[in-house]
Amino acid sequence: MLKLSKKADYALIAVRHLAKHGAGSACSAADISAACGISGPLMAKVLQKLAKGGLVVSRHGSGGGYQLARGPGEISAFEVINAIDGPLTITSCVTTRGECEQALTCTVREPLRRVNDSILQILKTVTISQMSEDSAEPVLVDLPSKGGVQHGREAADLPR
Repeated sequence: MLKLSKKADYALIAVRHLAKHGAGSACSAADISAACGISGPLMAKVLQKLAKGGLVVSRHGSGGGYQLARGPGEISAFEVINAIDGPLTITSCVTTRGECEQALTCTVREPLRRVNDSILQILKTVTISQMSEDSAEPVLVDLPSKGGVQHGREAADLPR
């Protein structure tokens, strides 16, 4: 199953929280953890990794805390996940060559690589500002669906 780690989930939550509070204000790890219902020590570790990855900056002293290093429209979900979990792959053969016994005869390696690349591309295009419920940004991802229904609209309702 393709699944993000809890730390990656928490990182996305923290970055979104910081985005909602704006560029001028900083939030402490304790503030974010209390607002989001996440363990304080775990949130502190997540924020430290995000800072190391250059996605957030920490300010020390009175009124200190964390804030986004760039605008929320300039930070992608991919960057946040990558800062926490490292490279995201759906299977090890996508990036590792020759470890699998089936490497020479495998018929799914290339299709899986294309799926992996597609997932990465989507994550790179989704920004933190788009992840906000009240975002004025365009739809996150517009994927075609089966059966002629797209986003709850019948195929007959779609423009031709």
